[in-house]
Amino acid sequence: MQIDRASGSGPAITGFSPNGFKVEAGDFRGVYRALTIAPEAVAEWDAPAFETLSPESLGDLIALDPAPEFLLLGTGATMRRPAPAFVRALEAKGIGVEAMDSRAAARAWAVLRGEGRWVVGALYPL
Repeated sequence: MQIDRASGSGPAITGFSPNGFKVEAGDFRGVYRALTIAPEAVAEWDAPAFETLSPESLGDLIALDPAPEFLLLGTGATMRRPAPAFVRALEAKGIGVEAMDSRAAARAWAVLRGEGRWVVGALYPL
């Protein structure tokens, strides 16, 4: 699926398939099976099993300054709820968690960045 490019700055997810997420914007180009994405960076993500997801498995993604408004969590082909302990740990840092299937998360990223929102994402593969 192709996604219209957001008007916000930074990396844009421009498409997705079972093979990965296509990212295009300036220096940010590539296809990533699983990824973390922020307004100023994108990276291949060695995503842990969903059941073992922890704040530490997100690396520097949630250590941005200023802190992101929330984490857009793409949970794969279907929507799954992250562990309550994971959500509480991020909320304790002032970061909300919005979980949805990864297709919806890729589309939401474009909309949110188009609005200039300061959010981050972690998307599991489809």
